[in-house]
Amino acid sequence: MTRRELDAAGITDPRLRAAYTRCRLLNARHGRTYFLATRLLPADRRPAVHALYGFARWADDIVDDTGDGATQAERAAALARLDALLRRALTGRRPAAEPVVLALADTADRYAIEPAHFTDFMASMRADLTVTDYATYADLRAYMHGSAAVIGLQMLPVLGTVTARALAAPHAAALGVAFQLTNFLRDVGEDLDRGRIYLPADLLAAHGVHRDLLLWSRRTGHRDPRITAALRAAEDLTRAVYREAEPGLAMLDPVARPCIRTACLLYRNILDTIAEGGYAVLHRRAVVPRRRRAAVAADGLVRVLSARLGARGTPAPPPVPPGADALGVKEPG
Repeated sequence: MTRRELDAAGITDPRLRAAYTRCRLLNARHGRTYFLATRLLPADRRPAVHALYGFARWADDIVDDTGDGATQAERAAALARLDALLRRALTGRRPAAEPVVLALADTADRYAIEPAHFTDFMASMRADLTVTDYATYADLRAYMHGSAAVIGLQMLPVLGTVTARALAAPHAAALGVAFQLTNFLRDVGEDLDRGRIYLPADLLAAHGVHRDLLLWSRRTGHRDPRITAALRAAEDLTRAVYREAEPGLAMLDPVARPCIRTACLLYRNILDTIAEGGYAVLHRRAVVPRRRRAAVAADGLVRVLSARLGARGTPAPPPVPPGADALGVKEPG
């Protein structure tokens, strides 16, 4: 599959092929939902998506405490080195020795992605080294411009549009934010263990929730109705951002729409699972059942085939039965 994708994208240089393969492995290992949706894109566009994800994942791992024992100063130095590598690679002054940066720079060049999107992303990564909470939703949105909105903007040239890109851009940015808000809600407990609270303090305070109450609940396993109410409000906020993003779907290249539609459904299923589990995200990670993910993926595959065959004037194929392994891939555990 990797070879077919690289061939379709016209990536022939052995060093570049190895770099893109590295990014694909990062995506498959760490971004199950994202990777599953990416499989619905035309093969020639997948390597670029893997490169964008791989770089974002690498930077995120630098700033997160993943148990490697690195100090904050060491993380800051590692992030600064990555930033320097990225800047040199994007300006073409020096080919990147690091595979992930090499693949990213090649993708940025192929699709003419604005360098400012990567600059803004790195600024938010630096913020993660020192900022542990956000007073207001406006403060959080400012952070998420670099950490999430620009991811949607980076993706837009790869996906392609049927309208002027500037019209689709606000919706693409909103979708990146919606995905990240979903992750924030799912990962409240894990983020708290790292000393961070991404849910805005004003939203929490409106329901009588503060850091000490969250820490108490995480430590003891006890529930509190105030926390449940705050998490429900965060879910409502996140769903509103998905509605901001929805009009952009029709602006995308038809062959890219099934991928993004499927990603939306998969991420919204995370919200559904959180709600169905009683908002117990401080005590256990919400995991969408494999059968439900497979059913969404199967529907996505039908839409992919319809889009491709419809473009040739061929009737759409019959639906794939729910629960079938429509993509022929077993997701990482």
